[in-house]
Amino acid sequence: MTAAMRPALVAALLASLVAGCYNDPPAMQGTRFDLGGPREGIDRRILRANPSMVVAAELAFARMAQEKGQWTAFAEYATEDAVMFVPEAVNARTWLKGRANPPQAVRWQPHQVWSSCDGSLSVTKGAWQRADGSVGYFTTVWQRQDDGKFRWILDQGDALAAPLAAPELIDAKAAECPNPVQQDVVIVDPPQCTAQGCSGGGRSGDDTLEFRYDTRPGGGRTVRVTMLAGGRMEEVLRSEVAAE
Repeated sequence: MTAAMRPALVAALLASLVAGCYNDPPAMQGTRFDLGGPREGIDRRILRANPSMVVAAELAFARMAQEKGQWTAFAEYATEDAVMFVPEAVNARTWLKGRANPPQAVRWQPHQVWSSCDGSLSVTKGAWQRADGSVGYFTTVWQRQDDGKFRWILDQGDALAAPLAAPELIDAKAAECPNPVQQDVVIVDPPQCTAQGCSGGGRSGDDTLEFRYDTRPGGGRTVRVTMLAGGRMEEVLRSEVAAE
């Protein structure tokens, strides 16, 4: 096997892992790793970031919602300081405590994932569908825990007039790696709130992936994700939600 063939083999192995975890429409089975510039040998971004594990966590989260109830799953997968929007920013664990599950849970499917180089922080985006026929998108920020499992620290989304087109494959991207790679930690900024709204966010310890949110009166908000690419932080996702 040549050195040039190794990155493709690693990507194929990780793609098969995600495909094996996925039980929804066949068109969504698999993942594509688009890592940008050339690398020699095995691309260490794939090995360290391992975005397939984040996708597997997202899929398990979605399955639990169907099997055990929507809010049960949200509480199970949330970190202690997780933030969600209802539409104002709230501590998810506090808001979910004792909350009854809806009769039929929302369904969702990941379409994209972005991961920090060290794999400590990842962001997924995808589509959701409710029993009443409404559709929309979601954005979830995932933090790797000390035990290696992933839990979400931010969840948000909005309704859409038409459903997102389902991609043939889940698209995964990993951040460029700094030299040297820093600690595998996540720095979370607690929400800072005033009468004008709340701001918060976090970043990976290697400074290769960052998320920020700002809310406005009435439930409006902006969520931004930036990732290290080409030696600088580039915006890879922006969500604008109008006030209700």
